[in-house]
Amino acid sequence: MTRLFATIAAGILAASAAIAGGETPSNPDAELYFVNLEDGATVSSPVQVIFGLRGMGVAPAGAEVENTGHHHLFINRPPLGEGEFGAEELELGIPADENHVHFGGGQTETTIELPPGEHTLQLVLGDAGHVPHSTPIVSDVITITVE
Repeated sequence: MTRLFATIAAGILAASAAIAGGETPSNPDAELYFVNLEDGATVSSPVQVIFGLRGMGVAPAGAEVENTGHHHLFINRPPLGEGEFGAEELELGIPADENHVHFGGGQTETTIELPPGEHTLQLVLGDAGHVPHSTPIVSDVITITVE
């Protein structure tokens, strides 16, 4: 029984570490969401994406202002903390590539070209150094279909 409890506890700790962020504190009540897109939406390309944030502010990358961050858009990748990189890699900063788009200028919307088919999107707030906050502020993952 003790061994079962230890195994369950280790699993819980590993799961919570997978979504851990960096050292910058966040407002635990903050919310990140898509303003104009819903899960299951059918859209045309180019796709306008408007970012919504409650409980924190937006500041450009490099600006160390309390309770602020800047947006990152994850396209067609597993949710934050899963997949090809986890907590240790995220402490180095969110990568910049076609699946991880940075908005370090403090932008709150974008227009992206996507080919026809299903695509997943997730918003992730990053601190001054592109690292998710100590309690990561992320949107739900949504799936859209581009016609």
